[in-house]
Amino acid sequence: MSSFFFWMASAFVIATVFASFFEWTFHRFVMHRRVKIFMYPFERHTLVHHHIFKADETYHLIKEEDKYTIPMAWWNGPALIAVGMIPFVAAAVLLRSWGFVCGSALACCAYYGVYEYIHWCMHLPRKRSLERSGIFFRLNGHHLLHHRYMGKNFNVVLPLADLCLGTLLLRSKVHFKQASGPSVPNVQPKARRSPVLAVS
Repeated sequence: MSSFFFWMASAFVIATVFASFFEWTFHRFVMHRRVKIFMYPFERHTLVHHHIFKADETYHLIKEEDKYTIPMAWWNGPALIAVGMIPFVAAAVLLRSWGFVCGSALACCAYYGVYEYIHWCMHLPRKRSLERSGIFFRLNGHHLLHHRYMGKNFNVVLPLADLCLGTLLLRSKVHFKQASGPSVPNVQPKARRSPVLAVS
């Protein structure tokens, strides 16, 4: 029984890290690139979502009818989780461990659930308790910059892949009219301090 929980805990940690890189890869190469055999993610995300939600005041929902463009379609979650689980099921067979399957499935499901919920809160703020947390504040700034620079900050939940793969952007390169609100950080370039002249 202890080995079951060991493999379950191990798989949960490994799958969480894997999910960050899976999210990054899918976001960058499928949702932001035209893939001829599967255009749906690009059309739904880049052409629709990014057209409606930009980095200015439109980062937050303006038109009520557009709120349905914030989450993915209902079937996207099961499909993405199933694809993400393939290497873990294969590993579980080799390890002969149901704990590995359970831990990785729990992590993949939780990751997707967190993705959808915080992404919803980012674009449709309602002063929820989550929105008052420091983690959300930083992730919101991270995602806001993605809407300004679509080639940066592909992660929504865990920016580990952005950090490791060179797409992490902490502040804008130039000044722009950004969204504002209690849970939106200032992502403008840091003001340069003017040199202090020594008085003789």
